[in-house]
Amino acid sequence: MKIGITRALLYQYYYPFWRSLFERLGCEVVISDTSTKPLVQKGIAVTVPEICFPIKIYNGHVINLIEKGVDYIFCPRFVHIEKNYWFCPKYIGLPELVEKTVPEAKLLIAEIDCDREDTAALKCYLPVAKKLGVSAHKMRIALEGAAEDFKRFREYCNMGLTLDEAAEVMFEGAKISDFALPEFDTTIGLLGYVYNVYDPFISMNIIQKLRELKVNVITFDMLDLRDLHKYRDECTRPIFWTFPDKLYQAASVMIKDLDVQGIIHITAFGCGPDSVVGKEIEHDFADSGVPFMTLRIDEHTGESHLQTRIEAFTDMIKRKIRKVNEVIK
Repeated sequence: MKIGITRALLYQYYYPFWRSLFERLGCEVVISDTSTKPLVQKGIAVTVPEICFPIKIYNGHVINLIEKGVDYIFCPRFVHIEKNYWFCPKYIGLPELVEKTVPEAKLLIAEIDCDREDTAALKCYLPVAKKLGVSAHKMRIALEGAAEDFKRFREYCNMGLTLDEAAEVMFEGAKISDFALPEFDTTIGLLGYVYNVYDPFISMNIIQKLRELKVNVITFDMLDLRDLHKYRDECTRPIFWTFPDKLYQAASVMIKDLDVQGIIHITAFGCGPDSVVGKEIEHDFADSGVPFMTLRIDEHTGESHLQTRIEAFTDMIKRKIRKVNEVIK
């Protein structure tokens, strides 16, 4: 049986878990193609214009998987993975949104409503087991194995690998040493949900662009969960969205512990939670003296615009570092 997985939304974060799970269940995993303008345009064409850009892209990937002839498209409903923290309403209603937008899609829906970062709670996947004709026992064994793989994947990320690099180590035979980078004088924290940072159509390969500018890049997914919770109690206005909270806490760690010289927040136009969290980060850490820049992306954003802004931002930071070093000398 062919199970399609969309290369969109939380794909980069949970792909190793999902792939491991379905392969352990004896399924063939089919991934949608990398985001391209034609693929994205198909999603835009069937999606209401008011919704955020990543959802439009997601629908494009759903159509792409239908064209590939998969039996089911895995479409998890994310409700929460930690007590008192919730996902964006679009995640909670994602299966219904897809069913109404792309009615020909045959969805395989997991109900992710648990207190586990790896989502490996049996109750979440019982609807999947029922649809695939798999026993609860077999699903439990597959989940346990997938959880171990996810743990290993996250350990690679905590070593400083990007999500894409860690996945290559997991599945493509790459070595950690293959991704060794020189240590540059400038370090920037790159904040953004995984699809905004890692989807090449949205981010236009921003991590690679920053590295070409001789900048060390730190993303929230490179930080251990314990580090992300280190300063949570100091937050005067708790953030109850799951991944926005991760971004806020990552900003706190980057500024207080990792001595980043700048922070870039990449966000999609029309994202409600980001419109709040981005401003909170900018406001709450204004006294730190760390420069903060927001890059807002939609289907009309040009690559030259993004390139110009990150070049100007990094150049400003490097000039500041040179001035400080001259004063010290």
